[in-house]
Amino acid sequence: MDPETITAAVANNVRAQRAHRQMTLDELAARSGVSRGMLVQVEQGRTNPSITTLTRIADALGVTVARIVEVSDTPVVRVVSARDVVTFPHGTASSARLLVGTDAPSILELWDWRLAPGEHHDGDAHPPGTREMLTVLEGELTLSVYGGSHVIGVDDAVVFSADRPHKYANRGEVPLRFVMVVTEPRETPDQ
Repeated sequence: MDPETITAAVANNVRAQRAHRQMTLDELAARSGVSRGMLVQVEQGRTNPSITTLTRIADALGVTVARIVEVSDTPVVRVVSARDVVTFPHGTASSARLLVGTDAPSILELWDWRLAPGEHHDGDAHPPGTREMLTVLEGELTLSVYGGSHVIGVDDAVVFSADRPHKYANRGEVPLRFVMVVTEPRETPDQ
């Protein structure tokens, strides 16, 4: 899918989700930590926001990143063809592909990550109750979360609470590929 189509979809979806919640740009900026100026650029389709920016906006709106980048309405059964998968370039030779996601009745996303040797991704803390599960298909992942580092090899899997900053790193000499599921509660649990 061409970048212009995705940028237009992001603009329309953010604007529609914000309007549906009767939220001003200033309220969305305060809730998301994304500047009002950046939100204006996103809603006007004048920028291609980063994964971090999209995640912050989606979290503030209570929807998935998949809902924000979705080009069309979600039918009861949705098959996402390879040509419709949204790819976010990351680093020099890495990428994150959002394969599919839902926002009702629960928020769920399926990602295909590729990290080149020496590259990493710093993940922001998600809302309380968010969990991430992943399995390594190729290479070796070093996951840093809760002050500790964990090495996950091929065919290994891990699940963790993602409500704190976390980091995915490829400290090896070969490309890393892992598949990740993110599940987020519809409403933030009471603390």
